[in-house]
Amino acid sequence: MLQKSFGIVLHSIKYNDVSNIVDIYTERSGRASFLVKLPRSKKATVKSVLFQPLSIIEFEADYRPTSNLHKMKEAKSFYPFSSLPYDPYKSAIALFIAEFLYRAVREEVENKPLFAYLLHSIQWLDEQSKGFANFHLVFLMRLSRFLGLYPNLENYNNGDYFDLLNACFTAKKPFHSSFIQSDDASRLVNLMRMNYETMHLFAMSRVERNRCLLIIIDYYRLHLPEFPPLKSLDVLKELFD
Repeated sequence: MLQKSFGIVLHSIKYNDVSNIVDIYTERSGRASFLVKLPRSKKATVKSVLFQPLSIIEFEADYRPTSNLHKMKEAKSFYPFSSLPYDPYKSAIALFIAEFLYRAVREEVENKPLFAYLLHSIQWLDEQSKGFANFHLVFLMRLSRFLGLYPNLENYNNGDYFDLLNACFTAKKPFHSSFIQSDDASRLVNLMRMNYETMHLFAMSRVERNRCLLIIIDYYRLHLPEFPPLKSLDVLKELFD
């Protein structure tokens, strides 16, 4: 059945000499995979340049209930980027977020609140000229709410540990090894107070930012089975001195 939808590109890989497989987070079906024919002329209805990380596209595809791979018929840009692919900092963030979402978001069902959050976040990043160094941290923490992984931030007291396994603060050191010390726990509290509009007010060094990022990834890895190492992480860690 032919169906039109909007989507956010997460991942693209070569399938054969004439096609790619593209994973997209769609507005109507959640995570989905599509077989996309490579263009052979300027008049092609689907162009490969559309499938860069986090590209926002409008497309038509042939959905088959018995198949996990749908054929894409037409595609065009829904939101042409003004800066994201051309700014090395933003493009590194986009590459990381796309890879993270590709690994973390697996539901093949409609989730309009999550789609709206992703759409707003990507457009916000594209529109900013400065003050976005903490964007990926805020994005990942707020994403956890949509995945049912938002930590319990109540009852925090200075000096508490944060139990990564049980997603809560505790005054006593947990008996397992999946926790962070009080200094890191206080950074986590500050991070959860940030949003896109206020995050530039929280000064962080590259070392502090990378430490927070590793903690967040460890937290996700504990709660998402088979969450692999991220290839784009090393590039992101070198940014924003």
